[in-house]
Amino acid sequence: QAQLVESGGGSVQAGGSLTISCIASGYSYINSMGWFRQAPGKEREGVAVICTSSGRTFYADSAKDRFFISQGNAKNTLYLNSLKPEDTATYYCAADWFRNCDSVDLSAQFHYWGQGTQVTVSS
Repeated sequence: QAQLVESGGGSVQAGGSLTISCIASGYSYINSMGWFRQAPGKEREGVAVICTSSGRTFYADSAKDRFFISQGNAKNTLYLNSLKPEDTATYYCAADWFRNCDSVDLSAQFHYWGQGTQVTVSS
């Protein structure tokens, strides 16, 4: 059964760091992975995506210079640094195959999703 399984997350004080990971299994072909987040009462928003074949990345403005997405084999990792209380949300891993992988940004429609992992930042 194909699935995306997230791990990591947790609680940290503002200014701290966390790492969240996602392992994809059972997919015959994916070339893009990303992270999205949703805070209570807010819409889901994109954080970062990566073209796994080229390594090309795209970040939300709120994530630039603080978050870093990386890909190794079937494991995708998002490093969260200099965390702020407004980063508190459930973070979801996403994966898919896109014809133009290097053009994928946060508006891309991913079809495969993980169950989510909670990140809580206290002030």
